[in-house]
Amino acid sequence: MTSHTRRRVLKSLPALALANYLPSALAAASAPPNIVFILADDMGHADLGVYGQTDYKTPNLDRLASQGLRFTQAYANSAVCSATRFALITGRYQYRLRGGLEEPIAGASDTIGLPPSHPTLPSLLKKRGYATALIGKWHLGYLPSFGPLKSGYDSFFGNYGGAIDYFTHKPGVGPLVKEDLYEGEVPVHQIGYYTDLLGARAIDFVRKQQAGKPFLLSLHYTAPHWPWEGPGDEAVSRDIDNIFHYDGGDLATYGRMVEALDASIGRVLKALEEQGLADNTIVIFTSDNGGERFSKTWPLTGQKTELLEGGIRVPAIVRWPGRIAAGQVSEQVAISMDWLPTLLAAAGGAPDPAYPTDGQNLLPILLGQAANNERTLLWRYKANAQRAIRAGNWKYLKIGKNEFLFDVVKDQRERANLAKRHPAVFARLKAQWEAWNIEMLPITADVRTHGVSGNVQADRYGVPPPGETTD
Repeated sequence: MTSHTRRRVLKSLPALALANYLPSALAAASAPPNIVFILADDMGHADLGVYGQTDYKTPNLDRLASQGLRFTQAYANSAVCSATRFALITGRYQYRLRGGLEEPIAGASDTIGLPPSHPTLPSLLKKRGYATALIGKWHLGYLPSFGPLKSGYDSFFGNYGGAIDYFTHKPGVGPLVKEDLYEGEVPVHQIGYYTDLLGARAIDFVRKQQAGKPFLLSLHYTAPHWPWEGPGDEAVSRDIDNIFHYDGGDLATYGRMVEALDASIGRVLKALEEQGLADNTIVIFTSDNGGERFSKTWPLTGQKTELLEGGIRVPAIVRWPGRIAAGQVSEQVAISMDWLPTLLAAAGGAPDPAYPTDGQNLLPILLGQAANNERTLLWRYKANAQRAIRAGNWKYLKIGKNEFLFDVVKDQRERANLAKRHPAVFARLKAQWEAWNIEMLPITADVRTHGVSGNVQADRYGVPPPGETTD
């Protein structure tokens, strides 16, 4: 392609397509950056000091935010764990994959999981010469059909399922329950508080990296997901008779769990500095969904499993010294599936054209090369009993038979239903959601959900289905 032809082709591309097509000139001209992607589990929008938490301290993540950019309107692709993880690793709406319909994936299955043939963030970076590792939670399908080593990661240490006890590393209680802790695809046994074990393994990975070879480290903690156990709570671990632990936990324990998470991340960040890697390493911190029962989501309403803002709005921080200006606070609307095209662009690559991304390459915005833009994002949950679309500042929300229209910038608590005041906007967003829904896989009777009542308040405090241990 001649330079004249190339310019003509690029001029014809829409702005968004162009952003996803072209890597940043700055990124392409320099050494590929290392990437450390840190994912918390069930962390509320305001669970960090920099987002408004005052009951405990998170100095390391607060410092990370001061060194880079903090989003105020970042979203998770789902209100629960594994569905968001499908979107994160593929850069696409999770509803395009059968496994992504689960809310979340429950137990072992030969058919429900992330297909090894599907391109992923680690597999695409691996093709560009990256070393890739996942340390922590997978939750995208079970052995022998699915797993991190089958989907682009060179190495894995962590748990395959959704939740494990922080001390026994089991997904349940009792002598017959096996540990969910693996080195690659081999079960292993280690002693220690899980948050600390993951941080220590991440530090070991960083220290062993070869000079000049870029890496992707996915550090996916289970904290601060239940069971409610902070460091030193071995007695709590021994006494609980159900890992769901609905009769346990408190704000103080939750605070200690988040503080332990922050301290572990601090040690990993220090290791990057000690190895001389910090300057050319992109560090991202975010969560897989909104907060659970003890988290802080103020001023938002709602929590995990709800499409109210508190169930899907998450903290999101990104640092890249010398490339992303420090001390920024961005109102750009972002979502989990944006990270794949963004990080591939930073590495000088692009998504697989056979699996086009639903996310947006945010790199030009992060680097100050483009202004913020309006987004349209869509969700569904619980067999369509909950549905939502955000377009600009407007949000259409349906819970059961109740429908709402909110301006979520002016009304963050989602209290003023503007459906009757703005009927045209209400009708437009509702129709847009319906059109999008037809493009996604249908939720059939065999899909596992948390129930289809649409009664959010009842579901929040209801007893989980028998044997359910993976949310």
